[in-house]
Amino acid sequence: MQRITALFSAALLATGLMATTANAQEAQDPAQDPMTTQQAAPAQDFSDQELQQFADASQEIAVISQEYTQRLQEAEDEAAQQEVRTEANDRMIEVVEDSGLDVDTFNAIGQSIQQDPEMMQRVQEMASQS
Repeated sequence: MQRITALFSAALLATGLMATTANAQEAQDPAQDPMTTQQAAPAQDFSDQELQQFADASQEIAVISQEYTQRLQEAEDEAAQQEVRTEANDRMIEVVEDSGLDVDTFNAIGQSIQQDPEMMQRVQEMASQS
């Protein structure tokens, strides 16, 4: 369940990542981001290929996240909301794995981006060139 929650949080991050830099930084307020309350990821060096895979997967996840956010708002009860979350996470996991990354690496890159504005900018540039 924690893996699913982390991926869903990463999807929300991905949605913000595709925004302009200023908007993305506003959306990444660490005081309100549940991922920062988890253990802080140690600074890691990711290859350009991994960052490109993250950027590509993030774009697809942002679309999925928007689609499922709408469906989540329309869900009538907690059981329906959980079903929507599970379906969304299954699709997001599939996108991440299809990109060539595993979920843990995807989440680690997402956490690193939150802590490293330069890395965030690199990934944004990669995403805009895709």
